[in-house]
Amino acid sequence: MLINADFSRPAALTFKDYKWIASPQAGVERVMLDRVGEERARATSIVRYAAGARFPHHQHPGGEEILVLSGTFSDEDGHYPAGWYLRNPPGSGHRPFSDEGAVIFVKLWQMPGHETRCVRIDTNDPASWRRDGEREICQLFSADAEQVCLQRLTGGQAVLPDPVDGAELLVLAGALRAGGQSYERGSWVRLPAGAYPEFVAAAEGASFYLKTGHLRDVTGVA
Repeated sequence: MLINADFSRPAALTFKDYKWIASPQAGVERVMLDRVGEERARATSIVRYAAGARFPHHQHPGGEEILVLSGTFSDEDGHYPAGWYLRNPPGSGHRPFSDEGAVIFVKLWQMPGHETRCVRIDTNDPASWRRDGEREICQLFSADAEQVCLQRLTGGQAVLPDPVDGAELLVLAGALRAGGQSYERGSWVRLPAGAYPEFVAAAEGASFYLKTGHLRDVTGVA
């Protein structure tokens, strides 16, 4: 299965374009944002758990990255309400579930095999944030291969003030604008290497997830 699998081209999906697809597990649906492979795939998805939905214990040979968007996501290690960032390294495993229901942003099979860090960050904690000029940043992960953070911008600020070697964004609040297009809450955008001065926060400002560096060595699939 190939979905937005040419990483040399921009890709985007707005919230109004979500198409929920049932997963093999009862009570769990997903919106596939990009995917290279079948069930064991390099994949980026929005995943929705109905109340009481759960997976059996399973491994993540290629690692798993999660941002909880709403509700509470749980596994045997704890309960993670909206705003928590989780990073489970390659070779880790867990038994995820949600008693009340949850929506999460998930990235699978996108970590180097040597990564060993397990990350848990509550982005609702003011201590997790710092100011950098006019923007606020919550650093989530930093390595040679990628930089991951949340950012808050006021209206009109440039999202990517400098050229990037690839970037991926998920709008969490407010909206971004570029070329006459509005990317409101829930919108996902992936950009290849280049400069993108047209991407700015809308008048009401914006909060978004941003990952850079991770597309540097990804080969596009036409």
